[in-house]
Amino acid sequence: MIVIKSRDELQRMRKSGRLAARVRDEIVRLVAPGVSTKWLDGKAAELMEALGCRSAFLGYRGYPGNICLSIDDEVVHGIPCERRIEMGQIVSLDVGVVHDGFVGDTAATVMVGVTDPEVVRLVRTTEKALVEGVARAKAGNRLSDISNAIESTASAAGFSVVRDFVGHGIGRKMHEEPQIPNYGPPGKGPVLKPGMTLAIEPMVNLGGYAVEVQADGWTVLTADRRPSAHFEHTVAVGEDGPEILTIGEGW
Repeated sequence: MIVIKSRDELQRMRKSGRLAARVRDEIVRLVAPGVSTKWLDGKAAELMEALGCRSAFLGYRGYPGNICLSIDDEVVHGIPCERRIEMGQIVSLDVGVVHDGFVGDTAATVMVGVTDPEVVRLVRTTEKALVEGVARAKAGNRLSDISNAIESTASAAGFSVVRDFVGHGIGRKMHEEPQIPNYGPPGKGPVLKPGMTLAIEPMVNLGGYAVEVQADGWTVLTADRRPSAHFEHTVAVGEDGPEILTIGEGW
């Protein structure tokens, strides 16, 4: 069942969204050659504690990290480890926090000294796909209007959207109804109504859309081992347009 949030619940979600954005932006600043993903995860844990929130990911279905950190051909759900970031890589970080019973969820992909023009274009296109998808989170539109805007943006640039993992409703739980595919025709699915809260998250591959889950049960790689980018916002549907709850620096 799709949950419509009350005014009080939306206010509490605004707070959790701001906290998630704060953690995301701080970790983005710390991404640099030579640092390990485990170190970044530890910094995220410290910041969450200081801000009075907790990780929505740690322990969720057994996930062992505070945030997800995925490098190059890792699409999503990369587990923090001793791997050190290198020049020329892209690093996708996914942050979820819980505050006052509500979840904020957001992601961004950072370019670390990237010079390959196709990879730069991939990252910029994925961020643009998020912007286009979020713009459709308006009362009266259909859910698949979001999906189609994301796919159209990626496809026009010659890239592929991941099909096995999707966006989702969000609120008291990390994953609520509805699921939000990043592909499909417009004008399908439920009508969007004020108070719906959605995690919109395009995952876009440089090559084909096929992915594989690794033996750790979490890390998702592109099947062709080409790079993938990921951006995400938590958004509230409004009468006049979307309200981005995870807005922060540089957005």
